[in-house]
Amino acid sequence: MKQRMQPQQFRTRLNTDQYPSPERLVYNRSTENEPIIPKDFRCFTAPFRVTNPVTDHRSEEEEPSCPAKYFSVVWCKASKKKHKKWEGDAVLIARGRSVTLKDLEGKDIGKGSGYKLKDLESLDDGHTLMIGGKEIEVMGTISAEDFTSGRCFHSAVMASTQTPSDHVPIKPFTNPVKDQSKETNTSRDLQCCKPRHDPRTPNSIVMPRPSKYHQQVFNKPGCAVVDVVVDPYLAVHLRPHQKEGILFLYECVMGMRVSGQFGAILADEMGLGKTLQCICLIWTLLRQGPYGGKPVLKKALIVTPGSLVKNWRKEFQKWLGIERMRVFAVDQDHKVEEFLGSPLYPVLIISYEMLLRSLEQLQNLSFDLIICDEGHRLKNSSIKTTSALSSLSCGRRIILSGTPVQNDLQEFYALIDFVNPGILGSLSTYRKIYEEPIIRSREPSADKEEKKLGDERATELGRLTGLFILRRTQEVINKFLPPKIESIVFCKPCMFQLDLYKKLLSSCLVRRCLQGSGEGSPHLVCIGALKKLCNHPRLLYKTIQQKSSSVGCEEQSFYEALDELFPQDYSSNTDLEAESGKLQVLVKLLYAIREQSPSERVVLVSNYTQTLNILQDMCQQHGYKCTRLDGQTPVTRRQQIVDAFNSKYSPDFIFLLSSKAGGVGLNLIGGSHLILYDIDWNPANDIQAMARVWRDGQQRMVHIYRLLTTGTLEEKIYQRQISKQGLSGAVVDLAKKSEHIRFSVDELRDLFTLHEDSDCVTHDLLGCDCTQSKRLPGDGKENNFKARSGHLGQKAEKNISMSELMQWKHFSMQQDCGDPFLQPGREYMSFVFQNTTNC
Repeated sequence: MKQRMQPQQFRTRLNTDQYPSPERLVYNRSTENEPIIPKDFRCFTAPFRVTNPVTDHRSEEEEPSCPAKYFSVVWCKASKKKHKKWEGDAVLIARGRSVTLKDLEGKDIGKGSGYKLKDLESLDDGHTLMIGGKEIEVMGTISAEDFTSGRCFHSAVMASTQTPSDHVPIKPFTNPVKDQSKETNTSRDLQCCKPRHDPRTPNSIVMPRPSKYHQQVFNKPGCAVVDVVVDPYLAVHLRPHQKEGILFLYECVMGMRVSGQFGAILADEMGLGKTLQCICLIWTLLRQGPYGGKPVLKKALIVTPGSLVKNWRKEFQKWLGIERMRVFAVDQDHKVEEFLGSPLYPVLIISYEMLLRSLEQLQNLSFDLIICDEGHRLKNSSIKTTSALSSLSCGRRIILSGTPVQNDLQEFYALIDFVNPGILGSLSTYRKIYEEPIIRSREPSADKEEKKLGDERATELGRLTGLFILRRTQEVINKFLPPKIESIVFCKPCMFQLDLYKKLLSSCLVRRCLQGSGEGSPHLVCIGALKKLCNHPRLLYKTIQQKSSSVGCEEQSFYEALDELFPQDYSSNTDLEAESGKLQVLVKLLYAIREQSPSERVVLVSNYTQTLNILQDMCQQHGYKCTRLDGQTPVTRRQQIVDAFNSKYSPDFIFLLSSKAGGVGLNLIGGSHLILYDIDWNPANDIQAMARVWRDGQQRMVHIYRLLTTGTLEEKIYQRQISKQGLSGAVVDLAKKSEHIRFSVDELRDLFTLHEDSDCVTHDLLGCDCTQSKRLPGDGKENNFKARSGHLGQKAEKNISMSELMQWKHFSMQQDCGDPFLQPGREYMSFVFQNTTNC
């Protein structure tokens, strides 16, 4: 008999009873909270380098169609010793007459070929094999499904979350009232063993009771298990999806969903009440607990963007009132030192910036729960903010983010590793087992096997992370909100814009981009100039004046060539509207809203401060009273500005908002019209900005308008937006990188193309026959679409993301779109996509 290391270090036999699959981490409430143990073992779980099971292990002597077989093994260095010292677990892939040995991080640690087919085909439990300088012993068979999904590489990760067998006796509980062998309990002890709120009350929200294993680990004193019930004062205000969210968060932070892990990501879209759900959780755990009724939390830390600190404090006061609980919000007038010296505040609310300044003081405190609002800013594990939060000694961590995956899967990993450290292994192994095959499967050149492998890995990643990530979309609350009409308005560029646009495209710098590889800075300079030109030529003119004397010779000649197009007295020109097609549409739109609905107000959003300056000048010219919130607005005044605008007594007609500074988390229900003046590469930024008015508390019908300049770069950006949204869904809104730093020559050629003879390039790509759309210039519609296949991924008629627009209404300007506010500006528009919700 070969002597091996102890079974707690390495597996001795593939036994489904002793080593249940990772799915055992989900508790089944219908069977007394016992862990679910599936019938067949799904191997183990720790990230590795992805390989193609069909092509990567094929030798010259094999037939390509020969199926692979997979085994779980233990290995050691070859020796003649009778008692082997096994060094680790591994996965053996046998195909034909060749074998490959991989460790649980997916690295190749041995290869061999020339074996007899009958020897490899007869491999079974207990068989040994020499591979190079290593000896292996087969412990069991792995199914092709478990290998493809990556489950067989996870044991190193999930080992820390395995629970003891159920046969371990659990100390029986005794009723402290009837237990005569112990000292008589005081009235206080008796009271704490009762639920704080009656669980039998109709519509009460009762948290799930802990399982036997949970009791064994966390209730060693043997306290009575009592029901945890959400305070009816709050429960009466909760909607069904919010009740579900509180149950989910409770199970996560109590370690009931994943053994040994206490983190969660609440990834609900905007407007679903993430703040209220967290307030209910904090209030419940500050007053109650499942063991003897003792509170689970003593102190909680909420970290949020600076603009939302006061909003969090206001929400606590709104739902609980200062008589139930007081919270401490750090700002210029209230320092962290006051919180340290006062026992009155169980909750500290602080901005990310102030957290870094006060880190040394906070590290001396003990927090029982950390909540990170807008937590997608923790997408990089190496930044100071993430490191600072990780240094705080608190295992219970919650991230709130409507966009958990903004750019790539590495950012997704950083969020997961923050709330549940180590659950997916190291970053390098995570990239090999998940990121690489998922991204590769979505490349246009991916073959059938790569697509299948990527889909399997995405499914498995979604299953693992789904234990502690909850994602609900806006649809769950649509029925509670007033109707919404969303319009994508394509605006004709004016002649002045067209002349500048053509001149820019014919410049030497653009030609250089199209002749080279597209790497480096020149193409970004050109793209930035085109975006400014689409908003208003004055933005480009100011850039020319500022940059012409402070850049290199090549860029200077580029700006000087553009400067020649502007009139000599252009700087004193006050005719803003005539120079921009979008601004002409905006002016007519605002006029119609003001005339037809004088009591309604408008939120006007831009990504750029300079664009807001022009919009503010336009408001002054037309006598529209406005307020403004951008990056220069002091944090202490932001909530005051929001509250004033939301008041029914507000004199302001327009709220000018920078999406970079205030497009996240703000509730602007005082406005019922939102106009997004420009577009961002990242669709998540635009979606968040557009969600500011269609939220809980909105009483009026909502109108949302997105303005795009027809045939220009803005249309190309929009097409990329809906392409990225079409990729979402594999793993919590999985999306490709939002803004490409490197473009291929074909992509740049597409970006640097002006389509003058099309009313809507996006509609042309749909192949829709609802109107007589013009063909794109060139070799025809199909060839032009193929030029875009690099970013849209499929043919137009089969592209899922583009086909979503087919469900919207399409209007050329020869048709009446039915929106009375758009009618006055029809002469400046070329096309409209329109969608109505809840009507």
